[in-house]
Amino acid sequence: MKSFPLDIERGFYQNCDLESLRLPPPLNIEHAPVKRQPRQPSRYVIDSCAPQKEAVASGKIQLHALTHGHYPGRLLPPRVLPGLSSLGYWDARGEQDWGLDPHRNEGIEIVFLETGRVTFLVDDRRYPLRPGAVTVTRPWQLHCLGDPEIGPGRLHWLILDVGVRGPNQPWHWPPWIVLAPEDLHELTRKLRHNEHPVWRGTPDIEHAFRELASCVQAARRGVEISRIIIHINHLLLSLLGALQRQSRHEDPQLTTRRRSVALFLDRLRRDAAHAARPWTLPAMAAECAMGTTAFAQYCRQIANQPPAEFLSRCRLDHAAQRLRAEPATPITSIAMDCGFASSQYFATCFQRQFARTPRDYRHSQAAQATGR
Repeated sequence: MKSFPLDIERGFYQNCDLESLRLPPPLNIEHAPVKRQPRQPSRYVIDSCAPQKEAVASGKIQLHALTHGHYPGRLLPPRVLPGLSSLGYWDARGEQDWGLDPHRNEGIEIVFLETGRVTFLVDDRRYPLRPGAVTVTRPWQLHCLGDPEIGPGRLHWLILDVGVRGPNQPWHWPPWIVLAPEDLHELTRKLRHNEHPVWRGTPDIEHAFRELASCVQAARRGVEISRIIIHINHLLLSLLGALQRQSRHEDPQLTTRRRSVALFLDRLRRDAAHAARPWTLPAMAAECAMGTTAFAQYCRQIANQPPAEFLSRCRLDHAAQRLRAEPATPITSIAMDCGFASSQYFATCFQRQFARTPRDYRHSQAAQATGR
């Protein structure tokens, strides 16, 4: 296989026709966890893995990574290895005082713990990881490392963007993934029809991650992209073998459109920042990769409400929670933060829902808390 040298320091790809490596245009939907930007309530920014970056800056861990976008690491030129969101490893020596925040990735994430220990949380379940453990998470699975702190250890990861944000969407692997079609089809099916997050690693998986770590280290001197391609394909083939040997029940219902809507509605219910986004019916339907009519039908089946009504109820519930928890925060600020266009409209909706004004609700909750 021909090697394609990459000048990381200058940031360009040499001696290679990249047109064949292009991915389709990215989906016009949310790519990563979002946080509200202070003083700009209507704007959101991608969570940039701040705890991890701070740990690197303070010398608590050594991190080596290649990345596209907001992930920590050495930035790859845009057209180099399209679909590779992040590849790397960290060495954490000794006890740590930090952990990753709960988040979702913009692709399929594969993690391998080579040494040490760490607690992995996904979908409200806790998994203590030991050396040799492999985790697999999909873009819709909320997860984090650390409970709340990570432990000492050497941890590897790979995040590949397969063009999906919900479980019902078809996967599109990067064009440099060259597994035989039947193997890639089986790997995709197993990853879609089974969402078990923790698996036993194999010597082949460990070898592939160690070789990838060597490639990442070599990036400072210029890396042969062919080696990364070879070892990622080896890793995926090894992962398929592990999934085949550690067979679990596969459930095609995990990939239905109804489940995508259910996950979306559950996130609106749980995540105040997500509910506060400027949603329209077409935008909500697009988030679930379907038309507005189908989305509205599923919403009625699951929540017994039309989408706009369900969204408004979620926003009001989030606002009520903040009114209870933040007695000093102005009501107008809470209204805007929760996605309401004006304090007057918020007050009207709130009184219709809770039979009292936001101010009266806050006073009554404060009185109950003090026993008066």
